[in-house]
Amino acid sequence: MSFQEAHEVNPARRVFVSYIDKSREYYLAQDYGNPYRWAYNRDVPFAPLAKPLAECRLGVVTTTSLATGDEPADLAERPPKRAYAHPVDPIPERMFTMDLSWDKEATHTNDVGSFLPLKQLQGFVAKGRVGSLSPRFYGLPTEYSQRKTNTIDAPDVLQFCREDGVDVALLVPM
Repeated sequence: MSFQEAHEVNPARRVFVSYIDKSREYYLAQDYGNPYRWAYNRDVPFAPLAKPLAECRLGVVTTTSLATGDEPADLAERPPKRAYAHPVDPIPERMFTMDLSWDKEATHTNDVGSFLPLKQLQGFVAKGRVGSLSPRFYGLPTEYSQRKTNTIDAPDVLQFCREDGVDVALLVPM
């Protein structure tokens, strides 16, 4: 048998690790008593744009928090996370990301543009690809609570977007 035959993909079997299955197994192994329940929305709030992107006002939503410069060393002492709106100008030089899950040994979050692409989007506005940017960007810091996200934070971000005349939101998770 050749190497290729031995490693042929069988279309009847999965060839990837199922994040959903692995997460469900992990939560059950932690004695939570019931499987993890993934967020699900029957009425998906996505819709085609009513006008071309070149005529739209775009709002950016990030999952990072504003950096205050005096973040506590003990993350348990950090104030509760809340949705926020913050001026686009000037673009923040840094954001607080240490409370989020990412490989802190292999990478960094010093390049704010990689997860809050305001400068890149300003370039798209200048080229006419996007009509305009909202005067504020919006933060929806990761909380891992579907209930809080759906009942408190998402409605707050929606209100911010409406106040700023946003036509389309770009969600940029960290």
